[in-house]
Amino acid sequence: MDKETKNSKLYKQQLEQGCQKLGLQLSSIQYDRLINYLQQLKQWNQIYNFTAIHHLQDMVNLHLLDSLSLVSVLLDKTISRIIDVGTGAGLPGLVLAIVMPDKQFTLLDANGKKIRFLKQIKHDLQLDNINLQLTRAEQFKPDQCYDRVISRAFASLPDMLCQTSHLVCQTGQFIAMKGRYPESEIACLPDQFILLNSQALRVPGIAAQRYLIYVGLK
Repeated sequence: MDKETKNSKLYKQQLEQGCQKLGLQLSSIQYDRLINYLQQLKQWNQIYNFTAIHHLQDMVNLHLLDSLSLVSVLLDKTISRIIDVGTGAGLPGLVLAIVMPDKQFTLLDANGKKIRFLKQIKHDLQLDNINLQLTRAEQFKPDQCYDRVISRAFASLPDMLCQTSHLVCQTGQFIAMKGRYPESEIACLPDQFILLNSQALRVPGIAAQRYLIYVGLK
């Protein structure tokens, strides 16, 4: 067994253990796709510096498991269309698309290099439930609204909401992934939005604080 194969098995085992703690049961194909995605991200990252995380062991926790912590809140069968604004290298949208093939994901980013990377991943992993958009959130005019608008490290909460308010269905929600509880951002919510809920997350392998902030339209 060569070193690369051995390391892939170790990272897959690390991912499997983390998913068990999150209460997720994935198929062997899904695990393989997630590890393949990370390996390609690491390769592209050497040239384009998409992420400050460079070691695959850290990427499993800080990228994959952090993104997968959203799965439980998107399982509702009434949720079918999801857009990840400022997706970057596909976090969390592409990761979620791999493990939730029954839902349609739009991954939006204004960075051409990142969208080219995602096109390559979409092709290599045969992900038919992904739509890629190279544009700014406020300029994107979809044919249909989205049940959920999600973001991870995209912008401040008020800015994110103002830039994406036209994307969500009237009964939909915005879900922002945050580190520390964004008390000052929540205090500055524009008048047309209402805080629905906040949820502290425990992500395996991550000691830092993680919160999900749920916002709706009034």
